[in-house]
Amino acid sequence: MSAVRVVRVALADDQPLVRAGLRVLMADAPDIEVVGEAGTGGEAVRLASDVRPDVVVMDIRMPGMDGIEATRLIKEDPAGPSVLVLTTFDDDEYVYGALRAGASGFLVKDMALEDILAAVHVVAAGDGLIAPGVTRRLIEEFAARPEPAGPPEPRAVEGITDRECEVLTLVGRGRSNAEIAAELFITVATVKAHVARLFTKLDARDRVQLVIIAYEMGLVAPTR
Repeated sequence: MSAVRVVRVALADDQPLVRAGLRVLMADAPDIEVVGEAGTGGEAVRLASDVRPDVVVMDIRMPGMDGIEATRLIKEDPAGPSVLVLTTFDDDEYVYGALRAGASGFLVKDMALEDILAAVHVVAAGDGLIAPGVTRRLIEEFAARPEPAGPPEPRAVEGITDRECEVLTLVGRGRSNAEIAAELFITVATVKAHVARLFTKLDARDRVQLVIIAYEMGLVAPTR
């Protein structure tokens, strides 16, 4: 039997009670280990460099340097950890700023514990995810802002295969690689290969932009 991979997590939140609560809850998960805590953005940056966790669970509002700037500095290191933003505030600007800074995920603190623990594993595996409650607003925010690399040319869209289109549709619905693999009856490695080709063919910078493209192509209908 293969050994269970333990995800090493650092907690960054200016409220000691929040950090203590997360630490206690994560202690019950056999595949997650809390390896450090930080109370400010600056401490989080130093902790990420010193401890080298797999994931930093990052609050947004902290004294001095906020979580967005801390995320930006952490992600300047190509070998740095993934950042999962976990905050009380789901304001559009926070979502946009955190993802622009390089965060792999954005969750709100009222989510169920099992969803937060699952999100830690998702971002540790190199995936990205956004709390369902903020996904539509995020799409509208990105779509409303002009980007240097505009929407894909029709010929680029026509170049994707039927399977890639299926994968893109599920990415647009917020599915993780594991969920896509289960739904399409293929391996996670195959999903990752399809996603990588979609990045190239659609000139997408990240998974969030793939979501936007899926909406622009009409593969995913906005919820009402």
